[in-house]
Amino acid sequence: MKHLILLSTAALAASASAATAPTTLTKGVLKIGMEGTYAPFTYKDDKGQLTGFDVDIAKAVAAKLGLKAEFVLTEWSGILAGLQANKYDVIVNQVGITAERQKTIGFSAPYAYSSPQIIVKKAGTFSPKTLADLSGKRVGVGLGSNFEKQLRDAGGINVVTYPGAPEYLADLAAGRLDAAYNDRLLVGYLIKSQNLPVRGAGVIGSPEAVGIAMKKSNTALKVAVDKALLQLKADGTYAKISRQWFGQDVSKP
Repeated sequence: MKHLILLSTAALAASASAATAPTTLTKGVLKIGMEGTYAPFTYKDDKGQLTGFDVDIAKAVAAKLGLKAEFVLTEWSGILAGLQANKYDVIVNQVGITAERQKTIGFSAPYAYSSPQIIVKKAGTFSPKTLADLSGKRVGVGLGSNFEKQLRDAGGINVVTYPGAPEYLADLAAGRLDAAYNDRLLVGYLIKSQNLPVRGAGVIGSPEAVGIAMKKSNTALKVAVDKALLQLKADGTYAKISRQWFGQDVSKP
């Protein structure tokens, strides 16, 4: 009888969990869209394993939701369209929370903050401090990114778009670009870990919030993801992941 009671309790718990689980494209699975080429956030290590800060955050969120994490890799230029086309449930890929994106996309509460930074060749003397200093210069940036919009809004900059960071950083190192523009956390990681011949220049603006993107109509998923993020911060999981990748807590501005 004791075993039957235990089994019954477990069954009820599983049933309750299933009843409150957020709606996803595939039952029991959280499909997560990301680039897989954007170190240190999402990339493949020397063994071909997907890793990075966003990968760890995504896995932790899925675990809190009681779902299996399944990653779908796609270029940044099409990642938001992929969400709308139901290729995945969420995007965990340093997606900046902007007023324009919020018109058509749902976002979790912010899970990280950073600032844009200008990147230049390490050996050069060019040290731009503001976007105005990039006027007339060839500047590499990810196609469709918030960084691209900032460069175009600044005006006077020869904006050269690429599918991802590796391509334009390679062109910067080779002298085919005058500068690049990306996330400050990315710049620090590249300088520290990959020995690329680049350096950070001007940090632009105030820290910006990034969130987990999802369909705007899936409000139940937003509630569940927000709750999961709060739990990860409360139990110390978030701080552990953040310190591992950046040596600091990046959950605050």
